[in-house]
Amino acid sequence: MRSVDVDKVRPEGREGGALRILILSLLLLLAARTGIAQASTNAETEPSGNVERRPLVHLTLQDAVTRAMRHNRHVELASLDVTQAEAKRKIAQSSYYPHIKNESTALYVTALQGVVVPAGALSQSGVAGLVPSQTLVIGQGSQKTYTSGTGLVQPITQLFKVHAGVQAANAEVEITKIDAADAANSVSLLTHKLYFEILTKQEELKAADAAIQSSVVANEESTNDIAEGKSLEIAGLETRASLLETRRQSLIARLAIDDLVLQLDDVVGLPLGTRLELDSASVGEGPIIPSEADAIAQIEAKNPKVLAAIQDVEKAKAALSAAKTAYIPDVTGVARYSYQSGIPFLVHNFGTFGGTISYDLFDGGTREGHLKAAKIQLQMAELQFAQTKADVSIQVSAVYDDIRKMQQLMSVVTANVAVREEQSRVAQRRFREDAGLASEVGRSRANLATARTSLLGTQLGLILLKDQVLTLLAECAN
Repeated sequence: MRSVDVDKVRPEGREGGALRILILSLLLLLAARTGIAQASTNAETEPSGNVERRPLVHLTLQDAVTRAMRHNRHVELASLDVTQAEAKRKIAQSSYYPHIKNESTALYVTALQGVVVPAGALSQSGVAGLVPSQTLVIGQGSQKTYTSGTGLVQPITQLFKVHAGVQAANAEVEITKIDAADAANSVSLLTHKLYFEILTKQEELKAADAAIQSSVVANEESTNDIAEGKSLEIAGLETRASLLETRRQSLIARLAIDDLVLQLDDVVGLPLGTRLELDSASVGEGPIIPSEADAIAQIEAKNPKVLAAIQDVEKAKAALSAAKTAYIPDVTGVARYSYQSGIPFLVHNFGTFGGTISYDLFDGGTREGHLKAAKIQLQMAELQFAQTKADVSIQVSAVYDDIRKMQQLMSVVTANVAVREEQSRVAQRRFREDAGLASEVGRSRANLATARTSLLGTQLGLILLKDQVLTLLAECAN
């Protein structure tokens, strides 16, 4: 806002300018009062009415994490992925065993060939006469035939390919288990993050309310000074603008809290709109983390992303083995026991034993293409493993750098709180001695509330960074 230098106003326009300033001041004052009334109505009347209709749940940090592990949909989906992968592994393992199958048929033959024996074909002696005495037609089988056979098929050379498939299925199961653990760690970290953000925003709301109280006192003092001629109207407008700004910050904090509570409700599996009463005492001092060197050393053994990359390599190796088995002929053992009725020249019950050999003499380069693709996939998996290990190591180092910066910030914020506490104490003493104004006491309290909010936010940020380290080390689930 630009200041007006009264001395530089031309003499002939001094009275008209003063009148315009007075009219403008009255209009701004009316707008300010209207804005304050509307802000008060929106911040206090409407939200409180909605809030009263919503249930209230007391939730500690540990309760929130426990509920998230039980009810979060991402964790449940990851668990279902593990179950699905185990079912696929069982299907792959079933190919190790022989397959027993029964085949039965019932047929009706419209015409039979038969065997024709002419008269006298066996004997034409004078004593016995013609044998047979007339032409005979001997039917072959029956027009109604029934067959039923139970056979056993045992893959032999195909077991190499089956073994490779089982290895790939085992790797897939391990990947889904690692992903499930990583999902649980991520949900736990998100729960911590939202819990801390809500606590911080609540403290910001308290600081904003303290600032509103201070602005109200300053506004009353400014109004009195204007009435007594000790201050200009423009100073009163500035005070009211400051009051409106603090109310705006309070409204923003309330809206942010509502949004964060909705997110936390969804993460922990509570009905949306459930009000949460959080417990800052349940946060604790934060976890104990290893040194940076130890953390980086433990990555290969505990980090989910690295473990998943290792299983991707194993899966690619299994795919390469499967591609090589395509050059091996398929040898299969066969055993079958059958029953028949109506088929000529076969006994009713009989068995068959043997084997089959199958080999593609020419496939247009399909096997060679699969083998080449499998080799490339293995190279890509190995490179991805090396890159993942490097990325996680860099990420751990970055988090430790942030922890060191946050620890340095903690000392500064703690010192600021001590200064603000002393400032508030001095302001209260001056007010009791009639050497200071009530607005000074309000401002000092508001500044102290802001400093304490900053301290809490720094403390929670430091704990969250330590939780990130544990998540990277995959120790959160322990």
